[in-house]
Amino acid sequence: MNKKQLQTEQTKRKIADAARALFVQKGYKATSIDDIVKGTGCSAGNIYYHFKSKEGLFLHLIEDWNTEWEETWLTKEPLYATTIDKLYGMAEHLADDQLNHPLTKAVDEFFNNAEKNSDVEERINEMVKGYIDFNRNLLQRGIDSGEFEARDVTGLAIILDSLMYGLNQHTRRMERDDALAAYRLAMDVFLHGIAAPAR
Repeated sequence: MNKKQLQTEQTKRKIADAARALFVQKGYKATSIDDIVKGTGCSAGNIYYHFKSKEGLFLHLIEDWNTEWEETWLTKEPLYATTIDKLYGMAEHLADDQLNHPLTKAVDEFFNNAEKNSDVEERINEMVKGYIDFNRNLLQRGIDSGEFEARDVTGLAIILDSLMYGLNQHTRRMERDDALAAYRLAMDVFLHGIAAPAR
């Protein structure tokens, strides 16, 4: 990476870090580009150069969160022997992450209340596709190992994502133990229909 590229990445990181703190403190809607300008010392033009829009900047932060989540999960995943164990572990990892991540409330506000332009919608669709692909790969490993019956793996991946998304919404105000119990119950219900008969 040359000096210019390094400066660009440093500026982008500085903007993202300041914006993250503002979104955590004020929420998505109440944080303006002017707030981010004041928080970074960068011009609005510089912010738009790197992120195109407030929505683009916020999506960057969500993508960072997704990357963090996946990296953390990949370090935990080998601790689980079977795909079934991995699904329970993934559900717990999701629950803990959603309950504890500082951007959770701002992300809810962004997805539930903000109008989005077509570029933003396309990026969101790509993120959701990534979630489905992640689930599909995990479920396919269970099918390949004989833990799950061979079924429509894409359909199951979509159902799993929908289940996790719904739990995310419903468990926000629960105590951690109650939320984890809800995620475990959801995995029980999900797996009951796809677990291969005991041999």
